[in-house]
Amino acid sequence: MKQYQIFAIISMIFAGLTSVIAKAGLKNVASDTGLAVRTSFVFFLIWLNILVFNNTNDFANLTKRDIALLAVSGFTTTISWIFYYRAMKVGNVSEIALIDKGSIIITIALSFIFLNEQFTWKIAVGGLLIIAGILILTLK
Repeated sequence: MKQYQIFAIISMIFAGLTSVIAKAGLKNVASDTGLAVRTSFVFFLIWLNILVFNNTNDFANLTKRDIALLAVSGFTTTISWIFYYRAMKVGNVSEIALIDKGSIIITIALSFIFLNEQFTWKIAVGGLLIIAGILILTLK
C-alpha cells in the first residue's frame, strides 16, 4: 500500500469519528457555537503540529498565489462546515454524511479540469455508484 493511501485511510477513519462526536456535542448548543469551539481546537492543534514537527521554515516557500489559493480554500471550507453543522444539528448524521460525500463528484470533475488528473474507468464507475447512492438516499 502506498503512503498516500495509508494517510487517506487514517483520514477516513477520523472523519467518520468526527461527525458522530460533533453531533453528540451539539446537543445543548447551536451549530455555529459548536463549530466555533471545534474550529478553535483545530486551529490550535494544527499550529502545534507545525511547531512540533518543525515545519515553520516552510512558510518561506509560500508564494502570493499559494496564499490566495489557500485562502479561497479556507473560505470554501468555512461555508461547507457552517452548512454541514447546521444540517447535523437538525438531521441524521448518517444521511447528512452520505450526501456531503457527494462532494467527491465535484472534486473528481474539477481535478480533471484544473489539475489534469487522469480519468479512468474505475473512477467513472466509482463516481456513478456514488451518484446512485445519493439518489437512492434522497429520493422519496
